[in-house]
Amino acid sequence: MTEKALEFYFDFGSPASYLAYTQLPALCRETGATLVWKPMLLGGVFQATGNHSPATIPAKGAYTFIDFGRFAKRYAVSLQRNPFFPINTLMLMRGAVGLQVREPARFGAYVDAIFRAIWVDARNLNDPAAVAAVLQGAAFDPAAVLALTQETEVKDRLKAVTQEAIDRGVFGAPTFFVGDEMFWGQDRLDFVKEALQ
Repeated sequence: MTEKALEFYFDFGSPASYLAYTQLPALCRETGATLVWKPMLLGGVFQATGNHSPATIPAKGAYTFIDFGRFAKRYAVSLQRNPFFPINTLMLMRGAVGLQVREPARFGAYVDAIFRAIWVDARNLNDPAAVAAVLQGAAFDPAAVLALTQETEVKDRLKAVTQEAIDRGVFGAPTFFVGDEMFWGQDRLDFVKEALQ
């Protein structure tokens, strides 16, 4: 049997990415798929594709978050509107890439901590002190994570994965690939599951 991979392009600043993240472990268990994490910079994707956050259109932004609330209820997960949105995720995404490269065993704990801080606890992760507190609370050394975010290899890898996403047709987050088939949005997980089965 060939190994099935589910590629997950995400950015912490996307509430839809958060909702998808809450469902992917179970989906992968059910389908026997391996989850391939692809941290990217959504702002870079938006800039390259001419796309924008739904939040830039007030009526659409308000409706979208109501819809996300419906999905959170269906998934039985917490979701809070973050009053500090949008969050500049550049350093947060570099942290994800840095841990993925240097300390893969800690990557999951970092992802959990950051998604929770933004979309469950509604923390202001535009504030470096708040980021440091979240990292300490998850047993990370904030200075060590900050040092990782400054490494050239980490910066280059985040740029490369973001460009890879653009080259593959990604225009928003979350985006999933099963082989060459692309699915956009956490509300497409039923199609993702079908493709994996």
